[in-house]
Amino acid sequence: MSSRNSKADFHAYLATRKLKSTSQREIILDEFLRAGEHLSTEELYLRLREQHPHIGHATVHRTLKLFAACGIAESRHFGDGQTRYEPRAGEEHHDHLICTECGAIVEFENPQIEALQVSVARQHGFRIERHRLELYGRCRKCQGATLGRSL
Repeated sequence: MSSRNSKADFHAYLATRKLKSTSQREIILDEFLRAGEHLSTEELYLRLREQHPHIGHATVHRTLKLFAACGIAESRHFGDGQTRYEPRAGEEHHDHLICTECGAIVEFENPQIEALQVSVARQHGFRIERHRLELYGRCRKCQGATLGRSL
């Protein structure tokens, strides 16, 4: 889904629910789409705060929930107690590697994993409607930091 489509979808969603398209929502939408990563309310708020001190934390939080409700964002929970939001990229599916030490999130795609999931579902007479693969561990940087401390 392109930035232009996301904006159009968001404006259509607001219009059908008779909600206002405010300048604050536009600023938040632009920054969210520009970031293109998994952001918590706090992280997006901190990105906006310096240039737009008039936008409050609650406004960012409510706007992110609107993005998820209209389908331009997906809320994710990666075990750190925070809800993170990522832009929806149309039908493109990807999975995640999550570092349990620093919180880094790496997106990846692997056709063999996708094919294996389909095969397993077929063997069990199951039709997949959606799925999510999240692998938790330590990233290369954190593994190196741990090795350095233990020497």
